[in-house]
Amino acid sequence: MARREGVIESMQARAPDRTSASASGGEGMAVAGKKPRRVSDKPARSVARHALRFLLGILIAVACVPLVLVPVYRFVDPPVSTLMLRDMVRGQAYSRTWVDIDEMAPVLAHSVIVSEDARFCVHNGVDWGAIRVVVNDLRAGKTPRGASTIAMQTAKNLFLWPSRSYLRKAIEVPLAYYMDLVWPKRRLIEIYLNTVEWDDGVYGAEAASRHYFGRSAARLTRRQAALLATALPMPGIRNPGGPSRRHARVAGIVEKRARAAGPWVRCIGKRS
Repeated sequence: MARREGVIESMQARAPDRTSASASGGEGMAVAGKKPRRVSDKPARSVARHALRFLLGILIAVACVPLVLVPVYRFVDPPVSTLMLRDMVRGQAYSRTWVDIDEMAPVLAHSVIVSEDARFCVHNGVDWGAIRVVVNDLRAGKTPRGASTIAMQTAKNLFLWPSRSYLRKAIEVPLAYYMDLVWPKRRLIEIYLNTVEWDDGVYGAEAASRHYFGRSAARLTRRQAALLATALPMPGIRNPGGPSRRHARVAGIVEKRARAAGPWVRCIGKRS
């Protein structure tokens, strides 16, 4: 009996303490099962939000520039256009002298209207009929004629950029409506004739008249006015002072139309 009791005690001493083992094992599993701490992405999100707000603020500020300046320009002559600013940034000299429309030969405005935007006095800044013709020509595989109105070209010259893009056109359309709403037609053609580019660094009717013909815009002949008007689709390429045969032929057509332009230019007859 004594031997048996000794063996039993010896076996009990050798047996591991299951309670303590299970407890320690549980602690190990608990440690192993802990989820790693995530690095907070709040700072990155905050920076992104601030950047987006900053860009949005810039876009709103840029959009507000024409909204504010268009009413101002009804009474104040625009001192500069974005194209002139481009030349200034590049360090290129440019020529431009503002003259009131009363100081230009009336035939110049008439020639420009019949050449560039025959429905100028009828539409409200955008000629959707001309745009539909362009779309149909594109679908038919034809080379379309431009559908930009004088209001759209003025919006580009004053506030936008020269390179063609759908984005620029999308901005031009509401700007053209806005300018046509705020400015009388006579003021619109006056600003256009003083900001349009006729050659590299040559802006406005007065500078163009002196550049090509050595005379003021007030002394332009019908032929000279037609040559200037028909050079506008390709300034710097068509030379009113030395026109090609094609240019001379197109100018002849415009000169004849300008003589009979009465009803189409009636909206610019009087200052309002």
